[in-house]
Amino acid sequence: MKFAVIVFPGSNCDSDMFFAIQDALQEEVEYVRYDETSLEGFDGVLLPGGFSYGDYLRSGAIACFAPIMEAVKQFAIDGKPVLGVCNGFQMLLELGLLPGAMKRNDGLKFICRPVDLVVENNQTMFTSSYEKGEVISVPVAHGEGNYECDEATLATLEENNQVVFRYKEAINGSKANIAGITNEQGNVLGMMPHPERAVEKLLGSADGLRLFQSIVRNWRESHVTTS
Repeated sequence: MKFAVIVFPGSNCDSDMFFAIQDALQEEVEYVRYDETSLEGFDGVLLPGGFSYGDYLRSGAIACFAPIMEAVKQFAIDGKPVLGVCNGFQMLLELGLLPGAMKRNDGLKFICRPVDLVVENNQTMFTSSYEKGEVISVPVAHGEGNYECDEATLATLEENNQVVFRYKEAINGSKANIAGITNEQGNVLGMMPHPERAVEKLLGSADGLRLFQSIVRNWRESHVTTS
C-alpha cells in the first residue's frame, strides 16, 4: 500500500507521519506538495498536523484552496482512505468532507500531553484492529481542538456511529467529548489526537500503530485475492 503525506507551508508533523508509515508500519510512503494536482498511484492520503499557512483566518481554512485539495476531495469521493490529524482534521472540516467546526480550547490554552481515548466504533477501515470500548493512549497537541456542531448534526453522527474516538475525560470543551469522526461513507477520518506519535512503546505508547495497521488490512482485503 502506498501513502501520500500532503505537505503544506507550515506543516510540522509531516515527518512524524512519514516515518510512522515508513519505519513502524513499513509501508511505502511519499511526500506530496500542496501545489501538486494529482494523487495518481496512491492508495491512502494523510493530512498531517501543524499550522498550515500560519493558521491565519481559521485553522485549515487557507489550506483548502491549495491546488492538491481538488485531488484530495476526489480521492475521498472515490471511497479511498483519507486521514486528517489535528490540522488535517481542521482541513477536512473546512473542505466540507466532515461536518462541524473547531473552536479554541476551553481555557484558551494549548494542550500537549497524552490522553485516554475510548474507541466508540471499531467497525471502520481505521479502527478494525481495536476493540469497541477499548481505552487507548494517544497524545494531543492543539490550541483549537474544541469540536462544535449543532444538535441535529450531533444526533446524526451518533445515530450513524460516525463518532469513532471520544475523550475519556473532557480536555478541551469538545461537544460530547468527540475526538474523531468519520464521514457517512466511512472512508474519511478526522481526529485531533496524533496516532503517528504513538507507534512504538519508546514514544510512550504504540496504540496509534493499530490505526494504520487497520487501514492496510482493509486495503489488502479489498485488493489482494488468493487463488
